Amino acid sequence: MRVVVVGAGIVGASTAFHLVEAGVDTIVVDQAHPGRATMAGAGIVCPWPTSSTEPDFVALYCAGAGATARLVERLAELGETDTGYGRVGAIVLAETDTELDVTERLVSERSSAASDAGEIIRLSGSECRDRFPPLRDDHAGLFIGGAARLDGRRFTDSLLRAARLEPREGRAELAIHDGRARGVELDGELIDADAVVVAGGAWTSDLLVEHHVMVDVEPQKGQIVHLRVTGPDGTPAATGEWPTILPPGPHYLVPFDGGRVVCGATRETGSGFDTDVTVGGQREVLAAAIRWAPGLADAAIIETRVGLRPLARSGRPTIGPVPHVDRLYVGTGMGAGGLTIGPHAGRLLADHVVGH
Repeated sequence: MRVVVVGAGIVGASTAFHLVEAGVDTIVVDQAHPGRATMAGAGIVCPWPTSSTEPDFVALYCAGAGATARLVERLAELGETDTGYGRVGAIVLAETDTELDVTERLVSERSSAASDAGEIIRLSGSECRDRFPPLRDDHAGLFIGGAARLDGRRFTDSLLRAARLEPREGRAELAIHDGRARGVELDGELIDADAVVVAGGAWTSDLLVEHHVMVDVEPQKGQIVHLRVTGPDGTPAATGEWPTILPPGPHYLVPFDGGRVVCGATRETGSGFDTDVTVGGQREVLAAAIRWAPGLADAAIIETRVGLRPLARSGRPTIGPVPHVDRLYVGTGMGAGGLTIGPHAGRLLADHVVGH
């Protein structure tokens, strides 16, 4: 059996990895668009405080955290340890004690169904700052020990290396005949396959529309600023074990090794495929970062990344077989939750393809 996976982001790479694990001959093709969400995303794996009240989405989102942790363990067994994954915990900040009460009840309810959330501890403002030194100390928070962060670039690379796959770059067009997916044409070359998985992120609709397959997804632009934090002696701060910070609203702070702190993010719905870094976008992100962590004021700006999230207008991802087109599968629409749901979605898609 041969399967072509279109898209080498987190969903496509996970699908390809799980297909190879199942013994399937797998080919990955990718157009390497600027603005791919996986390459830009901050990588927060903390679904439990999500504001969504859609039960199916919340269940999928929370399942993604445990699935990602197990996938990291499997990659380590295969010798792939450079995933950028770290279970460092997260602190959810609140403006008032009442807001924090609501968050604590919500997280406790959602984490009771699974142990993946780890310990849940209420912290004072000073205790929050002890764990993330640049923070202000006048807002209490809820620490979620099972939360993690991952580097989307390193994670997808590790999946493809473990599967011994090198994506073929170019523009793919679906080859569909007599109501069945037969493969793809890559820059005019036909690659025959028994099934095709489209994991094209925000570009998924472009691949499917000419075959009259409509997918609930549009690009949502996110601008994310990376900072370098140094200690008093000028060396990089020991940020690798700091927790992720989740203030009220769409912004966040995600620390990585080597003094790197990622500040995000704008949510520019209706952006189209624009990937420009804008003054307004950087101002929004940096103002939010300094508001909650004034100690970052002296940090250096390393870069700004722009990603186009595949946003589902309904709030529900699309994962599974396409009706009326045999052996064609789609995985997209995970929005800002893509790096949490993506590894799990890839396994689900691979299961569909092999008939599990």
